Amino acid sequence: MKNRIFLALMLVLSLSLFLAACGGETEEENAGANENEEANVDYQVAMVTDEGGVDDKSFNQSAWEGIKAWGEENGLSKGAGIDYAQSDETADYMPNITRFVRDEYDLTFGVGFKLKEDLEKAAEQFPDSNFGLIDEEIDAPNAVSLRFKEEQGSFLVGVAAAMKTTTNKLGFVGGIDSPLIKKFESGFIAGAKSINPNVEVKVQYAESFTDPAKGKLIATNMYDSGVDVIYHAAGGTGNGVFNQAKDMKQNNPDREIWVIGVDRDQYDEGEIGEHNVTLTSMVKRVDVAVQDVINRGMEGEFPGGEQLEYGLEEDAIAVAATNEDAMTEEIISAVEEWKEKILNGEVEIPQTVDELEEFVNSL
Repeated sequence: MKNRIFLALMLVLSLSLFLAACGGETEEENAGANENEEANVDYQVAMVTDEGGVDDKSFNQSAWEGIKAWGEENGLSKGAGIDYAQSDETADYMPNITRFVRDEYDLTFGVGFKLKEDLEKAAEQFPDSNFGLIDEEIDAPNAVSLRFKEEQGSFLVGVAAAMKTTTNKLGFVGGIDSPLIKKFESGFIAGAKSINPNVEVKVQYAESFTDPAKGKLIATNMYDSGVDVIYHAAGGTGNGVFNQAKDMKQNNPDREIWVIGVDRDQYDEGEIGEHNVTLTSMVKRVDVAVQDVINRGMEGEFPGGEQLEYGLEEDAIAVAATNEDAMTEEIISAVEEWKEKILNGEVEIPQTVDELEEFVNSL
């Protein structure tokens, strides 16, 4: 009897040890799985704005929206895996970049061509960190350039503007006169003149991306001279263009007066009571580009040393049709037709003043 009891106890003890061992092994496996799951999102991303700020309703904001969307997909939030630093002046660029490097962020974006010099210095000083420069080329093995085919979208909104104008006078307001903004200007004029070679396009640069008052003054002069559609590529300065158009629309609701937004769909910027002065916007999907680079980096395939370019083919350039009252079916149809011509290689869009002159002469 005692032997039977002893054997039973031994069996129970053995079974308990076996189950405990299995349980321990399962916990270890689960712990390993959890570690692997965390490792998949153990990738930190930050960005440094130019002086326009993260809420510039333009490409700084679009870049942050892309990073934030990627962060949400991977359980990250501001200050916990993703972050941005606001630059109020050029002197802020390098300290902001350096802070993210020291905080061990894997990838830091600089938004805008004005950060080129500081980002190049950082890439050289911190070879173990990765960097991305938006809107300009950077030559470093641990940095990637993200550029866009702005001339494509600008051409298409030029088509829309030429079809919408009733005065045959259009305006272009640029921020800083630079090769980048010349792409916007050249594409816009080329698109407009492809519809009507006789359309007149007035061009003026504010020499600032952060001066709404200057933008408003330029817009006032243009609208007073008979221009009825202005395309701005001026960041925060463009807010002044919208303000002037809305003021004039409020004073004379029957007047046909329009603004073409840039970088993001700026439909909301044009709201004035029951009216909206935003004809369309040239949407530059900076968010698409930054998410592409982030995902490559997270997968261990960071495109260091490469010059990436995003356009219509990559769905990174688009034309907004949010204002259904302004963007008629006829205009949308024409925009789509020209889009197909661009994608098919039938149209070579100018990017410089010299190329624009040659393009116009060929019409």
